Amino acid sequence: MIKNKITLASFLFLFAICTSWSQSPEYQNKKAGKIEKGSVFTKIINRELPATIVYEDEDIIAFVPIRLQAPVHLLIVPKKEIYTINDVSEEDTMLLGKLFLVAKKLAKEQGISETGYRLSMNINEDAGQSVFHLHMHLLGGKELGPMVTQEE
Repeated sequence: MIKNKITLASFLFLFAICTSWSQSPEYQNKKAGKIEKGSVFTKIINRELPATIVYEDEDIIAFVPIRLQAPVHLLIVPKKEIYTINDVSEEDTMLLGKLFLVAKKLAKEQGISETGYRLSMNINEDAGQSVFHLHMHLLGGKELGPMVTQEE
């Protein structure tokens, strides 16, 4: 009897922890719907939507986003549709490395390689990911400040 109570209590504790660390049902539904519709970035890659493209090769495309968050703001996107970093596999190793090399090249071309820039990827709900196609933000051209609120 005591063993059953401990087992049930352990299960409830683990369930509470796991559900508090998971995505909200609303976010899961929104994410599933967006994945089913297809990525806006895939539509840009396929030229179904317009974009100001600043770089493109067989694996990567980079373009100016609709909503700028800094004087220099580019999105660097693999043409392979990968939903999040959590969906990356070992076969993507070279592709991910290439994202960083393209970022380095673009930062130099944009004149921010020496003054400084930020590379950012948002993964899932707590980071505010809204497009489920892996992408890297290249941000610069001004002092960017802290990435998150600093606690004292």
